[in-house]
Formats: sequence, structure tokens, C-alpha cells
Amino acid sequence: MISAPPELATLRDWLRWAVTRFGEARLAFGHGIANAYDEATYLLLHALHLPLDRAEPFLDACLTAEERAQLAALFARRIGERIPAAYLTGEAWLGEFRFHVDKRVLIPRSYIAELLPDGLAPYVDNADAVHEALDLCTGCGCLAILLAHAYPNADVDAVDVSSDALAVAQGNVSDYGLADRVNLIRSDLFANLRDKTYDLIISNPPYVTTTAMEELPPEYRHEPALALAGGADGLDAVRVIIDAAARHLNPRGTLVVEVGDGKDAVEATFPRLPFVWLATASSADAVFLLKREDLPGVNGLMQIPA
Repeated sequence: MISAPPELATLRDWLRWAVTRFGEARLAFGHGIANAYDEATYLLLHALHLPLDRAEPFLDACLTAEERAQLAALFARRIGERIPAAYLTGEAWLGEFRFHVDKRVLIPRSYIAELLPDGLAPYVDNADAVHEALDLCTGCGCLAILLAHAYPNADVDAVDVSSDALAVAQGNVSDYGLADRVNLIRSDLFANLRDKTYDLIISNPPYVTTTAMEELPPEYRHEPALALAGGADGLDAVRVIIDAAARHLNPRGTLVVEVGDGKDAVEATFPRLPFVWLATASSADAVFLLKREDLPGVNGLMQIPA
């Protein structure tokens, strides 16, 4: 059990103490926050109902006994149980967008979020021309909501195999007032979509390899394994997506898929496909793009996975 010493009086004291304890405990980060200092700052500000972008004015403020007890309990859970910060606060952020999250869904952290919409140009060069879009493996609905904002004329289907995840997504869609534009569908990838077609399909599917799943830090084991595990090579879902995507894309439609560090496996499995790897601020090759005409089954193209 981690206990906070009574001499911690100010927010600055608590911040220094938390960063030290996080380092000693070798906590893992990566759920939208990259390091101990930023996460400790976020947890302190959130718990005290202070502006998340404005720590400095409050650093030398003294805390009440009730506030100190609340923070001690919060950090005890983060350190002792290795619960990710997003599950402790019930929220996660992608840029300026806030989403409710809990253990029913993966904590949002997608390279695709950095690409909507400008990063998809010139492949999707007219945002107003996107009328039908699909977010496959939507989880909490975060990317579907970003799609709706990036492409204002689009109706968005948000698909997930997990009913629990869709329940969380429904709350987020309602919070953003998008119930009339974002349609939540329970489906194992394309299975229940029948003949539906789209101008743009995006997906952040499970892509963690079996070996990597066994080596995940404790923080990641709080997340639903269904949303992470991608099979032996991480491509179980990716194979299905590539094989079926052409049937669900309109002419000149676009497929965008996140695969993390799976570029080599993707290119080895589909050596004939002309993948375009999209660079983001934090990655050069975690997301691929394919146009419909380059997908298997179009224009006589047959691509048998290696």
C-alpha cells in the first residue's frame, strides 16, 4: 500500500511526490499521456476540478485535509493497482475532444485521429464530398465522432463486435449531439453490413501480436483483450478488412487502417498491394491507406495473402 506523508501541503509538493513514486513503481504510460510528470499533473488537476491546461497558478496553493485524502487514495490506486489514469478519471482526450471511457473500451490513442481530415489529402481531397463513412472497430466511438466533425456532410456508421463498447459509444455520441449522424452497429467487422458502401472507411482494429500480448505491462491488462489481440502476427482482423473492403467502398473510395508497428508484417503478407504509409506527428508508418481500385477483387486484381 502506498501512503502519502502528512507533510505534503501544496499542489507542488504533491506533484513532486507523485512523479517520484511513479518512477519508483516503474509505471507504464502510453494511454494518451506519455510520461510521469504529465500524468501526475493531469490526475492532480482533474481530481481538484482545476483547469487541465493551467497548473502553474495553483502549484503553491495549500490543500485541505479532504483533498489530501482524496489524492492519496487516487495515487494509491494508480500505483498499487496499476490502473491507467483514463479509467481512474473516466475520461480520455484526443486533441480537444473529450470522451467517456471505462473498462468496457480501449482507451483512445489513435494515429488516425491526427490525420482527420487534412492528413488524408490529397487522397480524400474534398471533405464535403464524403457522404458515407465507416469507423470499423469503433470502441468508445471516438474516431466515428471525429469523422462526423471532419466530414460535415457524412453519415457515419460506427461498428463494433462488443455490445459493451457500443453502450459506451452511445453515450459519447449523445454527448456530442450526433445521434442523427452516427449510427451504431453491432457487427464482427463487415459481417452485418451486407451491401452497405462508403466513400471512406477507417479502422483501428486489434493488432497486438500474441507474443506482445503476453508481454504487456499491467496497465494494458486492464483493457479488454478483445480490442487488442490481433493473433499470432497481429493481422487477423487486418486480413479480413483488406479482403472485404472493396465490396464496401464506393468508386474512388478510400481505406485507412492503423497497424501500429505491423508495417513489415503487412507488406510481407500482401506484397502486391501499393500501400501508402501516412506520417503523423508521432509515427511515419503506423497507418496505411489504399484506394478502392488497388484492393483485391477490383479490376481483376487478385491478392492472395502470403
